Amino acid sequence: MIFLAHRGLWKRHEERNTLPALQNALAAGFGIETDVRDACGNLVIAHDPPGASAPALDELLAMLKTSAVESTIALNIKADGLHSQLRSLLKMHSVQSYFCFDMSIPQAVAYAREGVRFFTRESEVEPVPALYAEASGIWMDMFQSDWATPSRINEHIRSGKEVALTSPELHGRPYQPFWDVLRDSNLACLPRLMLCTDHAESAREFFS
Repeated sequence: MIFLAHRGLWKRHEERNTLPALQNALAAGFGIETDVRDACGNLVIAHDPPGASAPALDELLAMLKTSAVESTIALNIKADGLHSQLRSLLKMHSVQSYFCFDMSIPQAVAYAREGVRFFTRESEVEPVPALYAEASGIWMDMFQSDWATPSRINEHIRSGKEVALTSPELHGRPYQPFWDVLRDSNLACLPRLMLCTDHAESAREFFS
């Protein structure tokens, strides 16, 4: 299992999506999930509309080259029309282990046409993932309950898809019951499975 550190490795909420938090995650050998928007013609890291201090995505992608291991980067797309510029940045920095997600369906079509790797989303409100055939993987989002069963996860993996799971604490629920299910089902040994979590260090220890 690949652990995606949600907005980096941080101790305080204000540290999320900062370059130090993201660099800490990379240095610890984790993948990362972060948010991408545009500001003044540049792509920046920001969950909400960005201020002047938002880090440049270019800086993060440059850091990937200096990592001791190849880390997966999950880019949560927060604005429309970023696909061409994002494709150019990824190519410039030779980033291979990445995926984009959470864009609108029309935007997902554009990402597919540009050849940018993207995951489609499955959730309680999106039981049929859009553009399933075109997507490289599935972002299984659990807004209200731990609905992502081992059988459903395995179904996607047997279909040749990578799978990224949102750990329940990202939506304000206890994570331990879902982690227990994953461990007891032996899913954690699957290399095509990812877990996006605020507690990447605890997850790595729990599933080891």
